Amino acid sequence: MLTDRLITVAIHTFERAHQLKEILEADGIGVTLGNVNLTNPSISAGVRVRIKESDLPQALRIIENIEILNPHLSPHSPGRHGGTILVPTDFSEKSLNAAMTAFRMAAALKVGVHLLHAFIDPTYPSVSVMPLSPSATFDTPDELIAESKERHDLSEIALKGMREFEEKLREKIRSGVVPGVRFTSEITEGLPEDAIDKFSATHNNILTVMGSKGHQSASRDIMGSITAEVLDNSATSVLSIPAGAKRMSRDLPSNVLFFATATQDDIITLDTLYHLFPDTALHITIALSSTKIARRHDREMQGLLRYCRGTYPAYSFRLNTLSESDPLADIDRLSSAGAQTPDMILVSNRRRNIFSRLFNPTLAHRLLFHTDIPLLSITTGK
Repeated sequence: MLTDRLITVAIHTFERAHQLKEILEADGIGVTLGNVNLTNPSISAGVRVRIKESDLPQALRIIENIEILNPHLSPHSPGRHGGTILVPTDFSEKSLNAAMTAFRMAAALKVGVHLLHAFIDPTYPSVSVMPLSPSATFDTPDELIAESKERHDLSEIALKGMREFEEKLREKIRSGVVPGVRFTSEITEGLPEDAIDKFSATHNNILTVMGSKGHQSASRDIMGSITAEVLDNSATSVLSIPAGAKRMSRDLPSNVLFFATATQDDIITLDTLYHLFPDTALHITIALSSTKIARRHDREMQGLLRYCRGTYPAYSFRLNTLSESDPLADIDRLSSAGAQTPDMILVSNRRRNIFSRLFNPTLAHRLLFHTDIPLLSITTGK
């Protein structure tokens, strides 16, 4: 049982001890300094930083993540292994939920996290229009000043939102809800999907984690979902975390439901999954979308099963066929068919133009709005 007796949590130089004292006291932890010549601090002597034993768990979380919780102490770069998990955010609760999942995964994978917020200047048209007359129109000086001010205001609002979002994450670290992970942040102007592609092109972005509304989203929200747009357009792997998703049983997924296509995309998707989680013992259920397809491709699926078991020995695999032609109609049955409910759905995805997305949405797009299970979409080509 923890008591109020004083214990020593660190021994530092005079300057460092006072710095740690200020940080701990800012979080409500009482600190006493001992064994120091306060009248002559220039003398090199060890300074004991002492706190109440009952404050030890909270103090240790702060000390272990001191540079993360206090970014002004020293600059840091995300990740020790060069990889980064990208978390686009609109500062909402669903974005916070996605970021918390990303932090847990980043800690397990030993990579960093990059927070990204993109805002759009409403004074600029989204589509360039060719003028119908040869006469040109120009903005007046007053209009240019107003546009510049509005852009500045949007940037300030975004910056304030990012600071508050970062502080929420640091509070989660302080309270032990999420592990301490080094992270950076960025505010940029433009479309979210363009900002994500630009970041991925210049960084080792191993995964993009985004929040989504899940099955609670109304049909009118489907076309306006930023997560859906990113999922349909991104060239990188995207993990969507629905608002109603339960926390994974571990920091990384354990039971995965993979919707196979009986094409070469299955190999690409599983190989990408393996490079993303090479040391994780995943239990993967391979499912086809209907019994008709299953009978037609039974030999191919058995071959895929043998290939998977020989290539990915750390994973376990089994086949399971859906009873309906539409996987959305049977996902609940499949989710409860095994001993454990899947904590992640895996699908391959191909980038499509806007007309294909409107009239023939991908399975990934459809699943995004019909389940509260996290969805990992891996792009296999155009």
